[in-house]
Amino acid sequence: MNNFRRSAFVRIAAVTVTLSALAGPVAWWVSRENAEAEVVAFAQEESHRLLANANALDLSGPGAQEHASQAARLLVGGLFEIVEIYGASGFKLAEEVTPEGHAIEPLLPKHGRPAYQQAFYESLKLPNGGWVMRVMVPLQASSSHPITGYFEGVRLIPEWQHAQIQSDALAVALMVCLAALLCGGAIYPVVVHLASENERRARQVLESHIAMMEALGRAIAKRDSDTGTHNYRVAWIAARLGEALGLQGAAMQSLIAGSFLHDVGKIGIPDAILLKPGRLDDAEMDIMRTHVAQGQEIVHGAGWLEGAADVVASHHEKWDGSGYPRRLAHTAIPLAARIFAVADVYDALSSKRPYKQPLPFDQVMAMLAEGRGTHFDPDVLACFEGMAAEVCDTIERLDEAGIKRLMADMIERHFDAMSA
Repeated sequence: MNNFRRSAFVRIAAVTVTLSALAGPVAWWVSRENAEAEVVAFAQEESHRLLANANALDLSGPGAQEHASQAARLLVGGLFEIVEIYGASGFKLAEEVTPEGHAIEPLLPKHGRPAYQQAFYESLKLPNGGWVMRVMVPLQASSSHPITGYFEGVRLIPEWQHAQIQSDALAVALMVCLAALLCGGAIYPVVVHLASENERRARQVLESHIAMMEALGRAIAKRDSDTGTHNYRVAWIAARLGEALGLQGAAMQSLIAGSFLHDVGKIGIPDAILLKPGRLDDAEMDIMRTHVAQGQEIVHGAGWLEGAADVVASHHEKWDGSGYPRRLAHTAIPLAARIFAVADVYDALSSKRPYKQPLPFDQVMAMLAEGRGTHFDPDVLACFEGMAAEVCDTIERLDEAGIKRLMADMIERHFDAMSA
């Protein structure tokens, strides 16, 4: 299981378990409340029907108490353990209590005269562990008629019904949890498949971008009478130095791209100047220096290659401000360009060119040291000095194909995040 699949599994599992943990109790509570409501609705419906048959809705006149007593006797013992019927003014007209009702009546909270307009109920947990429903119903022939009295009934929920409600609620909660877990299990392979497809397509795009970067680097190298290996060497050296300095992510990608494309602007320099074997005069040097601006124009707006702009635009700047084209100094020079400057000069001095032989390692390092604080950032140079011997050993034992493989590994390491 790769890192993405492991991460996706952990995240989906965490979300699924969290949803289960939240949805399960909610489903249990809703199911329990619905079961209670069904019990109360049945009791309310039956009590209203019996009250109507017993003329309990007619609680005015001399027969009010008789009607109320008759209705109370009908309701007690079947649906309710305690039945109380009140007149319209809130005074009690009748009460009937079963033996079980006598046991629980002292445990019930007291209340004042009824004066409510809508039927409601209370679910009460008694101190002795019993569970009762207290149902309150205003008595009226219809919603458009006045309230003629109040019915209140207390129903003791039997243990079997209580257990049944709890069991049903638990079953619903478990089903909701199971559904959430199954959804998570079904989503995981879909997410992995989509991510794999996205990664494949992104890698194709990345590979085409890297191929374009390398092609541009090779194109200018050919125009500049170079084999192109210089771009690979200097990009790898700059990347190794960047790693030592803590660069990563987009900063490292920009450093690598900039190292490959640092001289891309030379494409616009005339061959008579670019390929001139001798020293350039002042006018020719002015034209040669325009390759920096031309390079900026080439990478500007070129998608992710625009990250190369820091190196392309500033690779001829010097730490003391004597470089070109903007005469930047110190930290005004982008760090990527300061890193590249050390890597570029090191490679130029230590590698073979058509017009020169490579210099010995000690001489190269001495010449770099001479540029400390003038050409090079002292801190960047100091970091490179600590790793220069390793860099030299690595490059000297590799041929052109080996250098390219070395750089391919570096690109794989730092550009892989773009396809993640």
